[in-house]
Amino acid sequence: MKKLQVKTMVLLAMLAAIAFLLVALVRIPVVMFLSYEPKDVVIAIGGFLLGPLSSFVISLVVSLLEMVTISTTGPIGAVMNLLSSCSFACMAAVVYKRKRTLGGAVWGLAAGSVVMIGVMLLWNYLITPLYMTGTSRSDVAAMLIPVFLPFNALKAGFNAALTLLLYKPLVRALRKTGLIENRQSKADTSRAGLYLLAALLLVTCILLLLVFRGII
Repeated sequence: MKKLQVKTMVLLAMLAAIAFLLVALVRIPVVMFLSYEPKDVVIAIGGFLLGPLSSFVISLVVSLLEMVTISTTGPIGAVMNLLSSCSFACMAAVVYKRKRTLGGAVWGLAAGSVVMIGVMLLWNYLITPLYMTGTSRSDVAAMLIPVFLPFNALKAGFNAALTLLLYKPLVRALRKTGLIENRQSKADTSRAGLYLLAALLLVTCILLLLVFRGII
């Protein structure tokens, strides 16, 4: 039991470190001050592996580290980052915990995407005027549909597609290190189709990003 707890702590620390590095090194501008970082992919995978509480812990650690190192929005930005990551990753992990199948993962990511979009629309309306200098709440309300909604939908699409594509390869790598159990998995004939769907979603999100950036 103690050995298992140590492995869990090591895995949590490793996932939190990877998520933070992704925040620090991979920041893709989308529209206005909004940018995409793929940290939620790692946090969602952590939730699939270790449960919803682990997603929350990783989200909290990464948000606090970001706040005291590279963030320019202080505690408000940390709260927004925590809400965004938890609403996506924790919701996905809750659904997947109830149904640990390929379909459960897909439904979990879909549910996490919907919840994240709704939560961030509400909290952008409530919080954004506090740190966007010279912007009133009515100005933010006018940006909810044309700016914040498509941004969060694009972010959710990237997160879901990348999680589906990277989860199994990461699990195989972690099993080789001994950090997670080496279970015998059943063959799933629908996996190739799912990977194709995830790749299509990823390509669609990339094209939308290029549209947002005015490149195409």
